[in-house]
Amino acid sequence: MRSNELDVLINWGDTDMAGIVYYPNYFKWFDIAGHQFFRSCQLSPLTLEKERGVILPMIDVRCTFEKPLYYDDVITIETTVSEVNRKTIKLAHEVYRGKERTGFGYELRGWVEKTDTGIQAVPIPDEIRRILEEDVHTTSQEVKPMYNA
Repeated sequence: MRSNELDVLINWGDTDMAGIVYYPNYFKWFDIAGHQFFRSCQLSPLTLEKERGVILPMIDVRCTFEKPLYYDDVITIETTVSEVNRKTIKLAHEVYRGKERTGFGYELRGWVEKTDTGIQAVPIPDEIRRILEEDVHTTSQEVKPMYNA
């Protein structure tokens, strides 16, 4: 399955009073990594919405925290497609500081069409399924990606 890596710098505002990363930031990073994953395979959420009328709403998310992270740590978020179902895509995320995994989780997103009457989950097209199921690994090459989180 397709995967992507994204580097993030832990900023002061990401930490709590103990100087440890405040847990909701993992969910923020999962969202950022998920969007970057879709961009890495030319399925930018903005482009999907403009060209196909498709949005990718979050249906479920989970995270397990294994080790603390601190201000100025540089982390790598590895995002991999773990499931492509009829109308949903599950992305698995693993967070590393160097070679040490600090947490992991997933996000489940729907393949949803916007219409004049509302939104409705629709089957994922075969060409999109093929892209998501390819055995391709990419690394984000945004300008200063560490500062975008």
